[in-house]
Amino acid sequence: MSLSDRPARTILRAVSDAAARWTDGDFPPRVRALDRVVQRTGYCEPAVEYAFDALFASLNAADLERAIARELGDVAALDGFVIRGRNRERALPAGRVCIVSSRTTVGVAIVPAVFALLAKCDVLVKDREDALVSAFFATLGEELHDFRNAAIAQTWDGAGRDLSEFDVVAAFGDDETLASIARGLNWKTRFIGYGAKASAGYVGCESLATRRDAERVAEGVARDLALFETEGCLSLHALFVEAGGEVPPGEFAEILARAVRRAAIEFPPARPDAAIAARVAAARDGASFRASQGGFAVHSDAEASYLVECDASAERPPDFLPRAIRLQVVDGPEAAAAYLRRHRVPLEALALDGVRDDLTRFAVGAGASRIASFGALQTPGAGSRHGGRPRIAEFVRWVSDERDA
Repeated sequence: MSLSDRPARTILRAVSDAAARWTDGDFPPRVRALDRVVQRTGYCEPAVEYAFDALFASLNAADLERAIARELGDVAALDGFVIRGRNRERALPAGRVCIVSSRTTVGVAIVPAVFALLAKCDVLVKDREDALVSAFFATLGEELHDFRNAAIAQTWDGAGRDLSEFDVVAAFGDDETLASIARGLNWKTRFIGYGAKASAGYVGCESLATRRDAERVAEGVARDLALFETEGCLSLHALFVEAGGEVPPGEFAEILARAVRRAAIEFPPARPDAAIAARVAAARDGASFRASQGGFAVHSDAEASYLVECDASAERPPDFLPRAIRLQVVDGPEAAAAYLRRHRVPLEALALDGVRDDLTRFAVGAGASRIASFGALQTPGAGSRHGGRPRIAEFVRWVSDERDA
């Protein structure tokens, strides 16, 4: 049999069961993959363990089914005709799918691959050197034999594959990479591009009402900053701190610096990179010079393993350096929105503490695809719309039967 002959819930259950095996830290394929991913990325082992836990826990049957139902109306739409409006319609596989993964985010290709498989498409993933996708696909094949032909992962260089043969191509990368891939496709190919974006956080003045509040928020900020060396679109790259709280921004910066140092105990910095360390050190020295001219204090260490700076100016864009964050002091969300526009920062997610209608409007207006709590930026659910795009709808084509209309 092939996936197209299987009930959608059978496929969904097999995916969920395979993912559940990967949530076990002692599962041998996961243990082997962990070593390879650590070697490839340079991230510390606890950070990769965190990534594995978040990724595979999200691929549970209940969350996957909710994501499908939200976009298609019902999982049954993948098996036969369902009523949509006045017509009977069915979601058929979009065809052959290729997914080109990115260098940084651990397992980033697995979620779109899973949804393409749930749509009963045949999937080829450009795997990374750590072969994480290949290892997970092998587990899928153990759960349901049909995956052995439908889910394939291979490695190849940038110029070594003709993607024009596919019906759908999904790719992660910067604008230049995506444009290059798109140019090589024919007009019939559906292209899904996940471009480079950033994430930000906004600390409202009510979250700085007491030192205990400030310390609680700082713990979440530090985790968002430390995980995966601030790489990837879900890492914290910009932080807005609203003036007017009982804890002033300069004091919050000091509290945050201590939280970042504590986070480094749980998630130690990646293996040393001399060039990157030099860039962080240069940023630290420049911030220290500006602070000496009357600005806020700067917090770092001799190794430049982190950098926390507080700035009332909106003149400089984010540094996009590992474990480096500048607190932009603002009077309200309008100033934060103006900063993002001025520096052309495309937003993927926004971290908030608590609920405020004006901050929700700010997130929507700034183009955020997701609103999260501090400390949870790196744990999106399976149904979270990466880049604001649907999860499964782009891997299906609708066929209408209007005879009963």
